[in-house]
Amino acid sequence: MKRLCTSRRWAVAGLAALWASTSLGVAAQTTWPTKPVRIVVPFAPGGTTDILARAIAPELSKAFGQQFIVENKAGAGGNLGAEVVAKSVSDGYTLLMGTVGTHGINRSLYPRLPYDPFKDFAPVTLVAGVPNVMVVNADMAKANNLQSVQDFIKLAKSRPGKLNMASSGNGTSIHLAGELFKSQTGLFMTHIPYRGSGPALMDLAGGQMDVMFDNLPSAMQLIKSGKLKALAVTSAQRSAALPDVPTVEEAAGLKGFEATSWFGLLAPAGTSPEIVNRIQQEVARALNTPVIKEKMLAQGALPSGNSPADFARLIESEHVKWAQVVKMSGARVD
Repeated sequence: MKRLCTSRRWAVAGLAALWASTSLGVAAQTTWPTKPVRIVVPFAPGGTTDILARAIAPELSKAFGQQFIVENKAGAGGNLGAEVVAKSVSDGYTLLMGTVGTHGINRSLYPRLPYDPFKDFAPVTLVAGVPNVMVVNADMAKANNLQSVQDFIKLAKSRPGKLNMASSGNGTSIHLAGELFKSQTGLFMTHIPYRGSGPALMDLAGGQMDVMFDNLPSAMQLIKSGKLKALAVTSAQRSAALPDVPTVEEAAGLKGFEATSWFGLLAPAGTSPEIVNRIQQEVARALNTPVIKEKMLAQGALPSGNSPADFARLIESEHVKWAQVVKMSGARVD
């Protein structure tokens, strides 16, 4: 009899817990958000991570009736901003615009990370994938008659260690694309990491840097203005946004060369699935509107808006892929 009563108490307790979790989920779904939501960008303003976050933030603000505020927290190749979100309360009011660096590369490159890219986050959705583009200072290209990747390789080999390669930070795909290029061509260039693409591009356009393998959307305006010269894209196929620019494989004969980037929203682990799904649905809707879709495609970005489960699978596969690139290229944290 006592055992039966105990079983009943467990059953009642289990039903109560199920009811409570369901009620909390419904409450989260119906009441959230009641205050502004911040989207942490782990790099300086002006880069592709920042551009994409600021493209979707107004759409989310309109959809949910609360401000979605972009907050830049740059440093340590994106690790600083990622750590802030990983340690935030999982209430749906703090999101991360994560990247292939923060969630695909850094775990293999840094001996110790202040966060776990898998355990500390709830993937929301992939916002966009983009190719990187090999760009050089236009004045330097003109002065040295650089018309192709092969021309650049000849110049770099004649000046070992004297050309500076800018990146948006250690561990970013911009850094790794350059390291992969160096390892496959045997070039020696000095890597100069910045706190984001914005400041790195300004120095490249100003002549303080020589080359960069930047994300295409953030470099596009400077390419079109003539301040930077695009030599090649790092994707497997040419980009529709720059159809006349060859791939690195085409231009330099580097078989299988590919180093692309992606950007997506993540929440702290434990965030309500209802909130995660609502954000994903609104991001997907926004990315399918003609204005945003056409704008992203013109910049070289491929909009996504996939499901949280699909995004989680992408993160896992990218970690495996980039661990091999880190090993093969011999990349290190400077």
